[in-house]
Amino acid sequence: MTYVDGYVLAVPKAKKQAYVDLAQKASVVFKDHGALSVVECWADDVPEGKLTSFPMAVKCEDGEEVVFSWITWPSRAARDTGNKAAMEDDRFKDMPMSDMPFDGKRMIFGGFNTIVEA
Repeated sequence: MTYVDGYVLAVPKAKKQAYVDLAQKASVVFKDHGALSVVECWADDVPEGKLTSFPMAVKCEDGEEVVFSWITWPSRAARDTGNKAAMEDDRFKDMPMSDMPFDGKRMIFGGFNTIVEA
């Protein structure tokens, strides 16, 4: 089964197009280094919770929306190799962290073993 990197982050609504542009460029780099797919989703029906919620998890501020995304890889080993190669790719070096259209300190991310894939 595939291996999945998952991400949840808050993006200012005013920077949506900048985020989409960045995500499109990044998806090409990840796929060139072995990713099977890259999916980026902009919040549509994401309620604020009382105990937990996506907006609470990323400390969403006024004027921001939640982005939920994932990258699928053939395996953990392919992800580890592909991620390392992507981070060293010159195309990523052209995307300085200071220009990111979101606050990376509030991004949640992690790798997951797939247990059901239908």
